[in-house]
Amino acid sequence: MRSSGDGTAGGAPELGVGGNGPYPLHSSAADHVPQRPAAVPSSGGATSMASEQIGYRGPTACAAAGITYRQLDYWARTGLVEPSVRPAHGSGTQRLYSFRDVVVLKIVKRFLDTGVSLQNIRTTVQHLRERGFRDLERMTLMSDGATVYECTSPDEVHALLQGGQGIFGIAVGVVWRDVDSALSQLHGERVDTGETLVGHNPADELARRRNRAV
Repeated sequence: MRSSGDGTAGGAPELGVGGNGPYPLHSSAADHVPQRPAAVPSSGGATSMASEQIGYRGPTACAAAGITYRQLDYWARTGLVEPSVRPAHGSGTQRLYSFRDVVVLKIVKRFLDTGVSLQNIRTTVQHLRERGFRDLERMTLMSDGATVYECTSPDEVHALLQGGQGIFGIAVGVVWRDVDSALSQLHGERVDTGETLVGHNPADELARRRNRAV
């Protein structure tokens, strides 16, 4: 595991790379050599397609991430979470967010709600963007308020809790699945053709079944 922050508050565990985790995320890429965990097998399907071929406009990203459009706009303008598919260029241009972007938006919202510093959140966002697409599914992010830690195994989570540091945790795989479920019911846009893809809304399907039954 790695972490962001100086790790001074609360006496963060002094663990070095190469031992048993967890490890703090460092704020500078020069401070550590990234160690990728083994990637989990891809499940394919909607998530895989959404991550590579489908973009989501601002209102859709907000709905899936549970944030306001004002937050989305501010984070994009300040460079906290920028749309990786298509940024806004002048009046009338629609930002287009990737599936990964929306996952990151939801994680940022949760960290801000728990009082994690903006500096640590920025470091965490950069770290998430540098990780392999499938690495994220097995990652747990934990914070003691001063430091954000990445855990990739239950043992690392346990080690952090034993040190009394991990007061808040986010299982990235759970956020991933939540976002996937939300976006499946919302409209997306094919990156290559601009075609609008209509999400599956269970309420609409129920209405169609009732109409057929009449």
